[in-house]
Amino acid sequence: MNRALTLASSVAGAVVVALDGTVLTVAQPTLQRDLHASFAQVQWTSTGYLVAVAGLLVFAGRLGDRYGHRRTFAVGMLGFSAASAGIALAPGVGWVIALRVVQGVFGALLQPATLGMLRVAYPPEGLRRPVAVRTAAIGVAAAAGPVVGGALATGFGWRAVFLLTIAPALLFGALALVTPEKREKREEPGREKRTGREPGERPTALVALDVPGALLLAVALACLVHTLVTPFGVTDVAGAAVAATAVVAGTAFVRHERRTPSPLLPPDVVGSPAVGAALTLLVIASAALNGGLFACVYVLQDDLGLTPVRTALLSLPLAVLLIAAAPASAVLLRRAGARPTVAGATAVLATGLLVLARASGATAFCLGFALLGAGFGTVMVAATHVVVRRAPARAAGVAGGLQQTAMNVGPALGVAAATVLMGQTGTRSPLVVLAVAAAAAVPICRALPGRSRPAPAAPSASRPATVAAGRRGTEHSGTEHTGQGAEGGPFPPSLRDHEN
Repeated sequence: MNRALTLASSVAGAVVVALDGTVLTVAQPTLQRDLHASFAQVQWTSTGYLVAVAGLLVFAGRLGDRYGHRRTFAVGMLGFSAASAGIALAPGVGWVIALRVVQGVFGALLQPATLGMLRVAYPPEGLRRPVAVRTAAIGVAAAAGPVVGGALATGFGWRAVFLLTIAPALLFGALALVTPEKREKREEPGREKRTGREPGERPTALVALDVPGALLLAVALACLVHTLVTPFGVTDVAGAAVAATAVVAGTAFVRHERRTPSPLLPPDVVGSPAVGAALTLLVIASAALNGGLFACVYVLQDDLGLTPVRTALLSLPLAVLLIAAAPASAVLLRRAGARPTVAGATAVLATGLLVLARASGATAFCLGFALLGAGFGTVMVAATHVVVRRAPARAAGVAGGLQQTAMNVGPALGVAAATVLMGQTGTRSPLVVLAVAAAAAVPICRALPGRSRPAPAAPSASRPATVAAGRRGTEHSGTEHTGQGAEGGPFPPSLRDHEN
């Protein structure tokens, strides 16, 4: 796949998933009335999808590493489209729930591939711009989704919202099927002369699939998300059993990964402090954003008596700044590096939540939402860039799966926390607690890479070779330079995205 088509496909896949979630939220009341469904059944039209996605994202990413990200992307898009068409024709709410689970399976296939394709198509130093474009597109979809979904549900009924993404999913899924796959090349000294390949060129070895590990992780994550989105009380035996299953499966998964020779999560991905910090920050930032928004809706509508339309208008700065933050983040990453960029953005996110917690007028709410959008948009771009860039190309799918898992677990955690806090201490208390949590996460940014440093200039041809050799010997003696703290890690540093 050429880079332009790869970027377009990555954006299309991300937008299809983002639109599907936002348009359905607005259409759920209409769906409930039309299908005579209960609140619990309507909730499961979203919960079933989330559980399926969360449980399969990492394994789906590993499938992309083994069979090709383009291929898994194509299967995901085509299957997502077919499931959407089935939901639009569903005769009852039971069919809708079942097909939403199926849609979640295909969504899990396509989501890691949208990042895996970028990692393989672009050099590590050129990932800032495509990641920023993808994030900006998600912001546009998130902003437009409720408006488009409301218009479709009002004019044509809830079934129309599921028809919205069929055409783009079919188009880009079909294009991915007919476009050749770009495979990773790795160096094997001495083989290039025997095979006639260029130096360093070798087809990637087939990635091993850790099926037991995938099953354990799927159970752990699915049960975790189920527990977060359906809180249980002290007398709820089924809910407690699901939560306990998540703990047991998670513990078994960790033990299995330490013992298996071919782990589902490669050590060079999960063992990286920078990747671990970036994933943690994505969970915290997305939890703060979604939990804060959940609480703000009740503050604006229940406490202040605003209409849903007025609430949506006041929150528009969030979408605008989230979109604007994407290209700005690429510039900040290039000039300052991930560490100060994410630290500053996390502080901005926390400040926005505090402003919203004390806001009483339209200006204050608009300012708070703007800070929220600017902070979260920057964290999302910069942290995603760290995860995707520092993962080797052979594990790009796993890296994409981990990033998407963080972006699914975080919102569920944030909304669950906000729900509990609102029930105990009032509608504004979650905003303060989530702001404190975001501020407390700033020190985690120390594990992120700093600004890339340009490579030292080569010795001048006029200098004696003995002097250059002596300096090389001095440089390599004593403490070995590992590149820690440089954004490029093991890759050549660059200060410009267009350098390939």
